[in-house]
Amino acid sequence: MDDYRHPAPTILVIFGGAGDLTWRKLAPALYNLDVDGWLPDKFAVIGVDGKSMTEEEFRAHLREGVSEFSRRGKPDDASWDRIAGRLSFICADFSDQRAYSLLKQQLAACEKEWQVRAEHVFYLAVPPVVFPMIVQGLGKAGLAEDREHARIVIEKPFGHDLASARALTETLTPVYRESQIYRIDHYLGKETVQNILAFRFANAVFEPVWNRRYIDHVQITVGEKVGVEHRGGYYEKAGALRDMVQNHLLQLMCMVAMEPMVSFQADEIRSKKADVLHAIRPIPRDDVFSYAVRGQYGAGWMQGEHVVAYRVEPGVAPDSPAETFAALKLFVDNWRWQDVPFYLRTGKRLPVRVSEVSIQFLPVPHKSFPSATTMNWQANRLVLRIQPEEGILLRFEAKQPGPSMRLSPVDMEMTYCRTFKSDPPEAYETLLLDVMRGDATLFMRADQVEAAWSVITPVLEAWQAVPPVDFPNYPAGAWGPEDAEALIARDGRSWVVPTVLTDEEEAKGEVKQT
Repeated sequence: MDDYRHPAPTILVIFGGAGDLTWRKLAPALYNLDVDGWLPDKFAVIGVDGKSMTEEEFRAHLREGVSEFSRRGKPDDASWDRIAGRLSFICADFSDQRAYSLLKQQLAACEKEWQVRAEHVFYLAVPPVVFPMIVQGLGKAGLAEDREHARIVIEKPFGHDLASARALTETLTPVYRESQIYRIDHYLGKETVQNILAFRFANAVFEPVWNRRYIDHVQITVGEKVGVEHRGGYYEKAGALRDMVQNHLLQLMCMVAMEPMVSFQADEIRSKKADVLHAIRPIPRDDVFSYAVRGQYGAGWMQGEHVVAYRVEPGVAPDSPAETFAALKLFVDNWRWQDVPFYLRTGKRLPVRVSEVSIQFLPVPHKSFPSATTMNWQANRLVLRIQPEEGILLRFEAKQPGPSMRLSPVDMEMTYCRTFKSDPPEAYETLLLDVMRGDATLFMRADQVEAAWSVITPVLEAWQAVPPVDFPNYPAGAWGPEDAEALIARDGRSWVVPTVLTDEEEAKGEVKQT
């Protein structure tokens, strides 16, 4: 995360170079990094894939992806030609050891031309089932032996449960050391997620009240308007708990709950986050349904359009038990957070696309004002908006103008686009740059992954043992099932409405609500 250090000469090898992830995310990210001047002068991309295509077809394919998905829009010829000349392609079967020998020769030829030792980054943009095959192939070819310059990047899911996560680590570690393994979670590359650290630890105002003495509870909401779209087959095996909670939401929770770091070294920050995961109170196996709620969307109306139920989506079983909504109540058992509940929820087909953290402070110990002056009184709230409308909002009480004393909640707001007047880089831009620089701060370590799986394992086992009988249990366009409201209502609290507006509210010019 050192913004001033450019990468050394780098060769990026993308297994699955002709695939969807490369097309939608990696190619646009690399193009934007090049336009911004962040790629090293000596840089090359080698795409490896079983799809048959020429080098020119590979370049044209990636240009289409950049045109459609880059935050800069369609590339002009000059800027595209600059990066296109760095792209090459190998058509190969991942199970064929000759492919790795050919790759080794191509890496050596590139370094000979540059007359310098380059960083070797092997990006596995392929299904997890192929990971062992590629890792073994790289190991046999001797492409992992340089511990300082060879790195491997793997995408989530990092297993589908605790046992498979450990099995994945056991596949990787005979070939790569932990320091060479970069487990990528794109959520951690978002500017607003990284800014949680800056907000907490670079300001003297907030950290003194960031504890159980002042905070009543924390809510983390990650909502999606879309359904499963073309991912029905994947979602049938994953569900919301595995797909979102085990990684994204728990990582947001770690950023909010972690202790101050001693330094900005990668392992120092990752260890502080791991401490949070290890401190999460185990969910009682005989009382899971008091701490966790699942849901599945049915048919409904969104933006004036009728949308189908999850069980009618392509690739989904008509009696599917897969959850598209999950909510959890968790506690962190340490001095800072003891008995402060963290409420996490995520789902598909919710009213808005939103990711935000709401810090609800305790009420003032004594209300000095007459009740008539505080009819609309609310406790202070701090909202960290991850997306969209990225920013920070602080809600506090103020006197309304007029001769009488009347209090009303008001908002103090900062948005990134208005404050910094520039588009933040996409998450993959940040993460790719960090891999090239060898900065593992934003990447998952094995112990973090296993600790996260341990948190949700009791829920996974309970849900598997007791199939749902009420699915679908929330209509598309709702904020989830009624059980989710009951989960937080039992504690005398309620879910806050995210601070972003729905499209319908924006069209009507309605005021934002929290």
